[in-house]
Amino acid sequence: MSRGQRLSYGFGAVANGVKNAAFSTYLLLFYNQVLGVPAAIVSTAIALTLLVDAFADPFIGRWSDMTRSRIGRRHPFILGSALPTAFFFVLAWFPPTGLTDFQMGIWIFALASLTRISISAFEIPSSAMTPELTENYAERTKLFGLRYWFGYVGTFGFTAFSLAVFFVATPEYERGQLNPAGYEKFAWLGGALILVAILVCGIGTLKRVPHLRQRDEIGEGATPPSHLKEMFAAFGNRGFLAIFGFGVLKYTAIGLYAATTLYFGTYIFKLEADQLALLTFDSLVAATIAAPLAPKFSAWLGKRRTSMAMAIGGITLGLSPLILTYFDLFFKPGDPMLVPTLFVIGAVYGAMIAISLINTSSMLADVVEDHAVTTGQHTAGVFFAASSFMQQCSAGLGILVAGIVLELSKFPTQVAVSEVTRGMEKSLLIHYIPASAGLWIVGALLLFFYPITEAKHRENVERLRSREAQAREQVIRDGAFGSPAR
Repeated sequence: MSRGQRLSYGFGAVANGVKNAAFSTYLLLFYNQVLGVPAAIVSTAIALTLLVDAFADPFIGRWSDMTRSRIGRRHPFILGSALPTAFFFVLAWFPPTGLTDFQMGIWIFALASLTRISISAFEIPSSAMTPELTENYAERTKLFGLRYWFGYVGTFGFTAFSLAVFFVATPEYERGQLNPAGYEKFAWLGGALILVAILVCGIGTLKRVPHLRQRDEIGEGATPPSHLKEMFAAFGNRGFLAIFGFGVLKYTAIGLYAATTLYFGTYIFKLEADQLALLTFDSLVAATIAAPLAPKFSAWLGKRRTSMAMAIGGITLGLSPLILTYFDLFFKPGDPMLVPTLFVIGAVYGAMIAISLINTSSMLADVVEDHAVTTGQHTAGVFFAASSFMQQCSAGLGILVAGIVLELSKFPTQVAVSEVTRGMEKSLLIHYIPASAGLWIVGALLLFFYPITEAKHRENVERLRSREAQAREQVIRDGAFGSPAR
């Protein structure tokens, strides 16, 4: 791949980054604190979209695997998803007036589902290209590192810009992130970025199509029963199950953090919009640190150990400000050391989490060959459909857990910052901290069951190459005996 193709491929992650930032961080705050919809209704509506993902994502992945076209099997989905994703994303922030809370919940469910199906039609095929772009064990980690870096740029660059430009404080709204007017520009910019990122990825990688693996020959995999059989067969792979279990729990934890981080910044640390904007840059610093370090740690410790160590160590560090705040041992709101300390902790913690995410994504790419050795089918789309579903958990289960945390802590709706008592703060913290830590630690421990090492991966690749060489030789022999006499 040329440098331009690598950058185009990586830049596509900006689209999912923008969607994740908006849906995971702002959607709950917008409908709950700005529009006044109860948190239970918002979080439940978003969580129910996981039922749609459970059916749509595997279908998109398998459909992508089975597609044959002039521009390959991935690019029709990538290019075709650009406009629908941008359109539904924008529409999600403009609910009709006069709806009841229940009707608003239906609106949230419908638009969130449509947006997520559309982004899946991009994210699944584009991610599934990665094991087709390179078979190299370490190179895959680098490629996912680039993709995660651009994803973080989309998520936190978009968040920082919005806080600094769209959500500035006004006389009417001391906390700009509670200003309804800011969300209109927020929605249009997000839609535009999604459209551009998807098109850049699709157009920028078109020349790679002749070098990508194309659809397997028509056979059993073309029938509906085998379609379902192939999807369920993925869950028979031990490595995939370990990654899937960790992925569901870790992305739920990420979604929980994203949905509540503005609550902590606004109501616990009493930060202004410009301070919150500054703190989003710690994630960009984290991604910049993580992208080159992820393959180095992978070579040193292996992908599995790196993913586990960075996940557990990272969440321990990331929760430390909240734990110390609960015991009145952290900097008070307004202290000049508060924001710099949060920035440094966020950058280091974020880098550790990003290294874990990059390595687990690279591990999933290695599962594709491991599964192919057993089944003879290269079904990257099916596996990365599961990856897409795991990421959607951040905006589904994560927000559901956030809604549960807010309800259990009895945190009020549309409350002014000055009205939040110390008891409300401690109640929110004591419900959030165990939930977040438990999801990360239990998820990381599931990786003990992941069996693929670098040596095992190389063995799988060599076995597949040998099979393909034998198949080519057989085609040549069959052609020689079956050709017409001259």
